[in-house]
Amino acid sequence: MHLARFPRIKLAHLPTPLEFLPRLTEHLRGPNIYVKRDDCTGLASGGNKTRKLEFLMAEAIEQGADTVITQGAVQSNHARQTAAAAAKLGMNCEILLENRISDPSDDYLNSGNVLLDRLYGANTTHFPGGTDMNAALDDLARELSQQGAKPYVIPGGGSNPTGALGYVNCALELLQQANDQQLTIDHLIHATGSAGTQAGLVTGLKATHSGIPVLGIGVNAAREPQEQKVYELALATAEFVGAAGCVAREDIIANCDYVGAGYGVPTESMIAAVKLLAQLEGLLFDPVYTGKGLAGMLDLIRKGEFKAGENIVFLHTGGSVGLFGYVGELGIERQGIEQ
Repeated sequence: MHLARFPRIKLAHLPTPLEFLPRLTEHLRGPNIYVKRDDCTGLASGGNKTRKLEFLMAEAIEQGADTVITQGAVQSNHARQTAAAAAKLGMNCEILLENRISDPSDDYLNSGNVLLDRLYGANTTHFPGGTDMNAALDDLARELSQQGAKPYVIPGGGSNPTGALGYVNCALELLQQANDQQLTIDHLIHATGSAGTQAGLVTGLKATHSGIPVLGIGVNAAREPQEQKVYELALATAEFVGAAGCVAREDIIANCDYVGAGYGVPTESMIAAVKLLAQLEGLLFDPVYTGKGLAGMLDLIRKGEFKAGENIVFLHTGGSVGLFGYVGELGIERQGIEQ
């Protein structure tokens, strides 16, 4: 695939590292575990959305936009990275944030990603849970256009065929790294939500006949609708890159047993997983996406779903900034300090 024919602006520090996790591997006494460090993409403290934004922001500029509009949950990693990309490129940024959890703390509403959204100069607007956020995006785009602005709408998570190009490219990057390290990858695992990351990975890996299966650990939906959403976007992405027909329905697998009470709502297994990786490998995972994806992977390994000696790569999609929005939920004791 020749991705250079698509408009792209360099925003990320690439390639991101592919690292072995020796202490976690020893702790679990099962497969060999590696991590693809997309928390190290650089922009706004890193994360997977930066890969997508390289293509999305280039398309926005090509269309003459002066303002980008996007939406997400209050502690959206995508919103943070979009705000930073807009600042870097001298564009206005409008962020529509949906409160998807009940009784949010002040930390959740004002710290973590929200703090950085505002620091990067984005205008943030909060909406109650259940709002039709796509309609809200369209309404704002219409309003701004009437005022003389030139808005470009980015869907939640940057998940459309243009954004998914970032993870088609990641698939190619990962294959090159595995080849260079003489590493046979038996399973690629990641947290799946808005679908763009999984759709791009599957498209890239299938189009190159890699033979690497992708398992998404769902963070917000039941299995059937999650897989269907990923499948539809993968089909559109494959056609977009000129590889129509490379993705079949059975290539899309999402395990959605670890969502818990809902999107952004902490689970005990997520908290345990985040603490384990912090204390075993010095790695930070987020409480919404990577934490639940990690919890799912750890549980499946403990249940014997993967064989000893197999090589698993967990794609770390970033988001540790979100930890500051969940201080109370993480059970980290606040200490009084004598003056």
